[in-house]
Amino acid sequence: MNAVPRDVMPVSGTAGAPSPGDRFWRRLGGVAFGGDYNPEQWPAETRAEDLRLMADARVNLVTVGVFAWARVEPTRGAYDFSFFDQVLDDLHAHGITADLATMTASPPPWLVHEHPEILPVTSDGTVLGPGGRQHFCPSSPVYRERAALLVERLATHYRGHPALGLWHVGNEYGCHIGACYCEVSADDFRRWLRERYAGDIEALNDAWSTDFWSQRYASFDHIRPPRVAPTYPNPAQRLDYMRFSNEALRGCLELEAGILRRITPEVPITTNFLMGLKAVDVFDWAPKVDVVSVDSYPDPHDERPHLLPGLLYDTMRGAGGGAPWILMEQAPSAVNWRARNAIKQPGRMRLWSWQAVAHGADAILYFQWRQSRGGAEKFHSGMVPHAGTDSRVYREIAALGRELARVPDLPGTRVRNQVAILLDWNNWWALELDSHPSDGVRHEERLLDHYAPLFELGVGVDVVPPSADLTGYALVVVPNLYLLSDENARNLSAYVSGGGALVVSFFSGIVDEHDRVHLGGYPAPLREVLGVRVEEFCPAAERETFPVRGCGALADVEGVADLWREDLRLTGAEPELVFESPDWAGRPAVTRHRFGEGVSRYLSTRLDEATMRAVLGRALTEAGVTPVVEGLPSGVQASVRTGAGRRFLILLNHTGDKHDIAVGGEWADALAPSEAVAGIVTLPPWGVAVLRGTESVDQASN
Repeated sequence: MNAVPRDVMPVSGTAGAPSPGDRFWRRLGGVAFGGDYNPEQWPAETRAEDLRLMADARVNLVTVGVFAWARVEPTRGAYDFSFFDQVLDDLHAHGITADLATMTASPPPWLVHEHPEILPVTSDGTVLGPGGRQHFCPSSPVYRERAALLVERLATHYRGHPALGLWHVGNEYGCHIGACYCEVSADDFRRWLRERYAGDIEALNDAWSTDFWSQRYASFDHIRPPRVAPTYPNPAQRLDYMRFSNEALRGCLELEAGILRRITPEVPITTNFLMGLKAVDVFDWAPKVDVVSVDSYPDPHDERPHLLPGLLYDTMRGAGGGAPWILMEQAPSAVNWRARNAIKQPGRMRLWSWQAVAHGADAILYFQWRQSRGGAEKFHSGMVPHAGTDSRVYREIAALGRELARVPDLPGTRVRNQVAILLDWNNWWALELDSHPSDGVRHEERLLDHYAPLFELGVGVDVVPPSADLTGYALVVVPNLYLLSDENARNLSAYVSGGGALVVSFFSGIVDEHDRVHLGGYPAPLREVLGVRVEEFCPAAERETFPVRGCGALADVEGVADLWREDLRLTGAEPELVFESPDWAGRPAVTRHRFGEGVSRYLSTRLDEATMRAVLGRALTEAGVTPVVEGLPSGVQASVRTGAGRRFLILLNHTGDKHDIAVGGEWADALAPSEAVAGIVTLPPWGVAVLRGTESVDQASN
């Protein structure tokens, strides 16, 4: 079973006409390359040098004006766009497209002075002051009014400007203020609850289990945000507050996007999501924009810094329905905000940029073009660093820009996978609440427990929500889906019954959307499809491990588990791995169950990575999923992008060793078009190869 193409843009044009997003990609005519451009930080004469260097580096897209509110509206109502008029004119004259920001990410000092009530408040009552950024309450009517007025003037002023290719709404929503707990937010929360529960306070009491600890409400007016309390606050209330906060932030985006679409309907809209950001539900937000964008800052000090970005990129592609997306920000070298800020060693910036392309990005951008002289981010690297153009960083940047320009036919091709991993922000919020059996079940870490083995097995994945149409996937992997609605449980069951292969990990299907336990034995909504019943959770002590061994087709597997065990009863499933420790000898650790036309597996513990690879490898084999390239060494990645008769094979060496990779078929070196590839590609340490081939009829139909 092959994954169906997922090429639908979130926001489309009229029937038969290209969407704004489609027009944006066609305008660029190749891979977009550039970064945040902040000429307001520099004297006017620097701009001439910037434009000359951008041509040298093949820059064709820059983000402008992200933090420019105070410059264009220095006092209330006194708008002055003259500076950016010249900037956009200059960009257009040099063939560079502007991703023009709405400038609302950081309110100006005069607004805070006149209306200090817009400042955000933490859960312990601390009022956060200005001097940084994002110093606003998302629910503040004053902030929203002033932001709307600015966007109205901005859109009207730049409507029809030839440099304008994309609107950049806000910036990294939720990065610093994921939730506000002020009285304005409290009022907005009560309004939100009345809508969610249709004005029925008893429905809320039921959903929040308020008979526990005498929390029953007589009126919505009595409800407050879940601020710091003497002990654990109500978990269902906290979960709803996370949902509310996500929607309050999204309301700011939608307010600005509505104005932009009314005035400039032909110009697409984006906002930049952020790697690992818990506050913003990307699947919920993505349909509100025309192009999905993300900022990615892997830590070069990490042992395998490519894994989390890969997971992130697959999530962005999934959120956008498979359409091309923008790597809006990455660091040319070091960042400024970690305790120890590692540089990107030679070749890493190129490698990690191509990694984004391999996962479906058609735009590679950076923060920022020219490294700042002052301010909080002056030690954050820039495409033009403090050292200037006679530097390793700039030489690598310019070389990459020229290299990306050699593959103008790569944009528009798509990544198509047969395997999906499920991710749900509601589950993330609920899973990491306190008062659980173990604090070791952390969402991002457990996702990587499943993602890393699939990466090492050479299999690409899509990351989608549990409500997605799963019928096009040969294998669906479900990491620790603690919160599972009945509707989503039926979706999983129908997928397996119809012939799909499902792998579910421990502590899944435990609570409903209100964080109330599904009764009847864990995991109640999945018991039938999995053929198991969990009688009791048995979390491990720190550093406690459990030996496991395989059965049947996995009889030669021996491994170690840790973190979690479950007292599992089989109700139709058969063991595939069992525990070996004396007190648990022979008890099932991994099970396999035939359900309808499909097969499900359940993992009742956390396996070491080698054992996890064996289990997932068996599931892949049964499902008929093969690697992109057979026999890849550990740490080497292969990805294929196809479409419109074009086919690209991208090979990435995430190791410090040289590797010879056998590739089948006929290929040409896309970065050196005159060179053919005959069977073997040599990847130097941290190396990249981009091969061009022809898409077959079978590949085009998958």
